[in-house]
Amino acid sequence: MNQKTTTPTLPRWSLAVPPAAAVVLAASWGRDLGTILLVLVCLGLGGAVTAAVHHAEVVAHRVGEPFGTLILAVAVTVIEVALIVTLMASGGEKASTLARDTVFAAVMITTNGIVGVSLLVGSLRHKVQEFRAHASGGALAVILALATLSLVLPTFTTTTAGQTFSGAQLAFAGVVSLVLYGVFVFVQTVRHRDYFLPKNSTSEDDHAAAPSNRTTWVSLGLLLLCLVAVVGLAKTVSPTLESAVESIGAPLSFVGVVIALLVLLPETVAAVRASLRDRLQVSLNLALGSGMASIGLTIPAIAIASIFLSGPLVLGLDPKEMVLLVLTAAVSTLTMVTGRATLLQATVHLVLFSSFVFLAITP
Repeated sequence: MNQKTTTPTLPRWSLAVPPAAAVVLAASWGRDLGTILLVLVCLGLGGAVTAAVHHAEVVAHRVGEPFGTLILAVAVTVIEVALIVTLMASGGEKASTLARDTVFAAVMITTNGIVGVSLLVGSLRHKVQEFRAHASGGALAVILALATLSLVLPTFTTTTAGQTFSGAQLAFAGVVSLVLYGVFVFVQTVRHRDYFLPKNSTSEDDHAAAPSNRTTWVSLGLLLLCLVAVVGLAKTVSPTLESAVESIGAPLSFVGVVIALLVLLPETVAAVRASLRDRLQVSLNLALGSGMASIGLTIPAIAIASIFLSGPLVLGLDPKEMVLLVLTAAVSTLTMVTGRATLLQATVHLVLFSSFVFLAITP
């Protein structure tokens, strides 16, 4: 007897949460947060993250990997880039280093934080997990090249004073970033798509019926709405974060790290859930893809925006950040070349991430 396959439908909470989060964002935007409004913003932020992960998985199940992870990484990065450019346009003493601090924070969070947590939960459940070293190693190579060309070289160039690029140098960095990211996306989705598929999986979702086209488009729209809400609510809560940061004696630049953590929550939750299902390659696609998109899309965007923006654009890292970047490059390379992940590698990455956060609080 033939069994009838039912098309999965979206749960009601996933339909209600994104518009509710958008309403909270509209009600709180540009206002001082009282206790009640602060609680609503925090609830809206948590709900938007949860809904974003759910809808991203619906879309990913329909379009298949690695397109699903690519959609989530690019969507949140595009919205984040729009927020960066908007904040830079508003000026202020922190505007000159905003792009650098945000991009560097995203690189450290993705390559050490998200990767470390994914390896940790996966190793605790499965002991040893395998992934495709040639895929993740290639992604890491692109990230390191982008980070060096965009965040390290400005400190050593001599055409302009300080940690800045000249107009021609910034334009070159923007073009190179787009080329590297574009070629990687082509390789990931067309030329060598099979390299980025999970090596093994214990997930029952692989055998579940795919959602319909209508459900997929609804989820895609709600995913974008969730990501707008996540980024917007993270920005809304930033004044409260600034007060909290000042109260503990940390520099205001740490607020950017906290906001980056909030913005990257959807990728983090999705990566952890994939690792728990023994789909570590999906976790690495999310983590490395988000870090790559953060540089590859931000640098070209600010290169164009700098034509209309006044004031210097500081991109070069300080020596402390360079040391962390070099150490991250070495550790990540040793992790990716093995194709196998254990608790030891997870611990090393999480120690590096903790060092980044600690030094951001006590520079």
